[in-house]
Amino acid sequence: MHRRLPLILICLVASGLSRAADPAPPVCDEIQAVMQEFVDHHQVSGAVTLVADRDQVLHLGAVGLSEIETERRMQMDDLFWIASLTKPFTATAVMILQDEGKLSIDDPVALHLPDFAEMTVGEDRQPANTILTIRQLLTHTSGVAGVKWPLGGDTRSLDVQAYELASLPLQFEPGSQWKYGNGLNVAARIVEVVSGIPFDQFIRYRITEPLDMDDTTFRMSDDQYARFARNYELNDDKSGLVPAEHKLVTPDPAAGADVTPSPSGGLFSTAGDLSRFYRMFLNGGELDSVRVLSPESVEAMTTVQTGDLKTGFTPGNGWGLCLCVVRVPQGVTRMLSPGTFGHGGAYGSQGWIDPEQGLIYVLMIQRRDIGNSDASPMRDAFQSAAVAAFGGTPERKDRE
Repeated sequence: MHRRLPLILICLVASGLSRAADPAPPVCDEIQAVMQEFVDHHQVSGAVTLVADRDQVLHLGAVGLSEIETERRMQMDDLFWIASLTKPFTATAVMILQDEGKLSIDDPVALHLPDFAEMTVGEDRQPANTILTIRQLLTHTSGVAGVKWPLGGDTRSLDVQAYELASLPLQFEPGSQWKYGNGLNVAARIVEVVSGIPFDQFIRYRITEPLDMDDTTFRMSDDQYARFARNYELNDDKSGLVPAEHKLVTPDPAAGADVTPSPSGGLFSTAGDLSRFYRMFLNGGELDSVRVLSPESVEAMTTVQTGDLKTGFTPGNGWGLCLCVVRVPQGVTRMLSPGTFGHGGAYGSQGWIDPEQGLIYVLMIQRRDIGNSDASPMRDAFQSAAVAAFGGTPERKDRE
């Protein structure tokens, strides 16, 4: 452990601010150097990285460019499309309603959405033998069909989406397999029905506003769009980066006004905002004297709910409620503790919380063709550098 101490000593005070009124967070040179290599080798245009604990941000740094064409430098408060990092917000909304006694995740989906009362399974549409529950929607074990979103986002309301999904056969018996689908669109519609307000407003009123996450939104303002990190992909010979379209959302405020907020992948956010969301989990559902979830709901979300099913996009994992849970650290998770939980996004961003070490790791990048971002070399390199700098040190144990 003592050999990690010198890396802590190289953490210097950065000149930028994540929030105008806050002190400048420290920036760790080791993490910066690792991420700069990916910029230098044209793997990403730029990146923002953050490490935090229960109480504060320990590192916040930016490297590279957020827009290559104008040479706009990446800033620590730039916004990114966080893609599937949206999913834990949807589960949080459901669990808030469970905490209030307005639903149970073991409720049949049909109790709230009657169109799901008589589901069928497979191409031959045999009657389902298992009752579809909200829990299965949140664990990707529902079998709800994986319908593709249209380019630029879906303009159908969640009500219409849920109705259309109910008319399709399930891909498998609920609870028998793990597979990404559109279950969270159904869960979000339940949030609307039970709460009586639109899903995006529920997220704002009950999660992002109470946690002072001012830059987390389904629809960016003009000011936020000016801080939006542009999306890129590798060119034909893999020697550089070229602009790429966003597959599921329209980030431009003017063009995206009619797009229905996606509960599976529609949010934009900053590293600083996400750290507040994750710190709420590390603190048992509360941050800065504001309680969002009960400790019991946090535990349910962050512990394995899928039994022995094979889940996730890297080996050794189980699934909580819209959160991947590391069972046996290996490969890209080898430096993390058992019980670490989090989620990755389609264009490379990652957010992981290690409760044993009391640390949060946030990686923000924006590359369309990154493939399995949960296993990306960027995630591996960032986590390795961050754990070397901050994990398991005597100073950390003293603070905790």
